[in-house]
Amino acid sequence: MTDTPIPARLQTLRAAMAHAGIAAVVVPTADPHLSEYLPPRWQAREWFSGFTGSSGTLVVTASGGGVWTDSRYFSQAEAELAGSGLPLMKLNVAHTPEHVGWLAGQVGAGDTVAVAGDSLSLAGAEGLAKRLAAVGATLRTDLDLPAVAWPERPGRPDAPVFAHRPPFAAVDRADKFRHVRTAMRRAGATHHVVSSLDDIAWLTNLRGGDVDYNPVFLAHLLIAEERATLFIDAAKVPADVKAALAADGIALADYATAASALAALPEDAVLLIDPARVVVALLEGLPSSVRQVRAAAPSTAQKARKTPEELDHIRDVMRRDGAALARAFRRIETGLLAGEPLTELDVDTIVREARAMQAGFVGESFSTIAGYQANGALPHYRATEAQFSPLAAKGLLLIDSGGQYLGGTTDITRVLALGPVTDEQRRDSTLVLKGMIGLSRARFPKGASGPQLDALARAPLWAAGMDFGHGTGHGVGYFLNVHEGPHGIRPPVAGGALVPLETGMITSIEPGLYKPGRHGIRHENLAVVTQADSTEFGDFFAFETLTLCPFDRRGLEPRLLEPSERAWLDDYHATVRAALSPLLEGEDRAWLEWHCAPV
Repeated sequence: MTDTPIPARLQTLRAAMAHAGIAAVVVPTADPHLSEYLPPRWQAREWFSGFTGSSGTLVVTASGGGVWTDSRYFSQAEAELAGSGLPLMKLNVAHTPEHVGWLAGQVGAGDTVAVAGDSLSLAGAEGLAKRLAAVGATLRTDLDLPAVAWPERPGRPDAPVFAHRPPFAAVDRADKFRHVRTAMRRAGATHHVVSSLDDIAWLTNLRGGDVDYNPVFLAHLLIAEERATLFIDAAKVPADVKAALAADGIALADYATAASALAALPEDAVLLIDPARVVVALLEGLPSSVRQVRAAAPSTAQKARKTPEELDHIRDVMRRDGAALARAFRRIETGLLAGEPLTELDVDTIVREARAMQAGFVGESFSTIAGYQANGALPHYRATEAQFSPLAAKGLLLIDSGGQYLGGTTDITRVLALGPVTDEQRRDSTLVLKGMIGLSRARFPKGASGPQLDALARAPLWAAGMDFGHGTGHGVGYFLNVHEGPHGIRPPVAGGALVPLETGMITSIEPGLYKPGRHGIRHENLAVVTQADSTEFGDFFAFETLTLCPFDRRGLEPRLLEPSERAWLDDYHATVRAALSPLLEGEDRAWLEWHCAPV
């Protein structure tokens, strides 16, 4: 059935809808943990639409529907949805309603909309139900029609769990739980349920392999005042890990029993939940007498603030990751000069092999984006065996890649000039770099948030009448998810939370520029928020750049850089040279020295 055409899959889904009396089905990109990257079992949106992007929502009605996604995926979605009968609905574009508004215009009094309750947050369910009620429609979350219409649906992943041990696990598990219980007491809560996989992995000092690129495992966690219960498939947990958890007051229970455990809470229990991070299905049996305290999970902010010990490990990882990329980039350049028939697929292989030689390397932190020339204009482009481009000794190659190491997670984008480039490409690359430099050297008061700083990275592009459609920065985990909250750097959104940047938080800084059919530019470093100084106006913070890898000066137009920007770039390259040279030899070191020369 895996080769069944998309229209036939939709026909099967619509038949199930008609049988159940459902007017519309919403299929989010989500699993029972509201993860960004999903195990195959919960990739129903992709199965029924053919759209493979990591973000999007499918809506299916009796005779129509559509797929909603953002500008990162417009070109990809248009290609993948061709022939499906599902139109692309472009988010954040004038005159295109979001899926909830569109749906409210398609259903009416007496209609029922179904969403699988294990793929919809509590907050999302309440908001959708309210919007539907305004037009007389109702929401059902107890009916998983995509599962009914999906033959051969994959089972749950079963990768083994392993301990993240010292020295890399720099904070003891008991200390993390102690912090959470302190926050629970402040909130007046007797219990706290956690479903987000990176929070659970971080709290328990465990890692796994249930989700591609993210070293996490499927589980729910219920924390009480004295003990905690980890709901997980016990066969995945080695005996020594079970014993260590038990010693810290953490019992194991079957993954499928989490909802029933919540339903059995004492009548006088007070449950702390994050309504944006817990699915509605988990709480459907919760006794009405149990009072809910709704707030962000305490571990989310705690996890985002890296400790000095963790940052030391991360800085070491950045040196080794930078050395691996220097070897990889030199290999690509010399191969092309020697006439090797390299392709975008080879770039992926070369980069992965270079990282795999590093101590503590576990895997990639996301699927490598290697976009040559026009393919670089697709922000989340991925070369496949069926569709890829050969490289040539000219133009630009965008490489966005990252690694998972025991001591940290990396994410870096560089644009290589493989040969002659156009004046337009040099100008565009330099304008994007100016934005990255502007944000990297920012000073900002304590309490400032990412949306307040976002314009610093866009200003050079705005001045030239250009912009980019994605966020400027995202948090990054510590040997965890490459995308981590609660903070981020993006344009302000009406009603969006302004999460203050705090010392120890790591963020990417990655402005870009994309010209379909021509080229794409993105420069990306990771940086950590540090204390800068204190004045009569309060504390001020700054960014310390963590990533260590040269920018390709051959793709830049130095005349567009201000003296202070040239100084920043030269200082950065001097730092890179000093950090990476001891790790490289011969031609690799010579490559580094040349690329780190002053502008």
